[in-house]
Amino acid sequence: MRVAQLAKAAAVSSETVRHYTDLGLLRPTRNPDNGYQEYSSTDLQRLRFIARARRLGFSLKDSQQILASADNGDAPCAEVRDLLSERLVSLQAHIEECQRLALVMQNAFADWADKGECAPDGQAICHLIEDFEPDIERRPTMPCPAH
Repeated sequence: MRVAQLAKAAAVSSETVRHYTDLGLLRPTRNPDNGYQEYSSTDLQRLRFIARARRLGFSLKDSQQILASADNGDAPCAEVRDLLSERLVSLQAHIEECQRLALVMQNAFADWADKGECAPDGQAICHLIEDFEPDIERRPTMPCPAH
């Protein structure tokens, strides 16, 4: 298979196939008659594996590591479990941070609902941001300077 055929079979872009080839994740051979790269069914299997690993949150570096273990004849399943456990902890921390940020944004939006517009005055760029304190204790807001 050529790049376009492999990409179509795996439902990825040709650029993805080329990138993964450059990273050594895929191992095409050169056709001696025309110099084109030829991909095998093993490359298709590896490409589908990488796509599934990506959907599970594994990085390309993780996929390289897993594939290297498999290429060496080692069972990568324990390594996969460990990597997934790390990714899950990281993802849960990221979700918590996003939820915290969403709450801060909701508070800001509620706080700004009754505030007017102020043009920059040399002291402030945007009073909404500069007066907002995301903590429970808030400092008093400054009124807009007279125009």
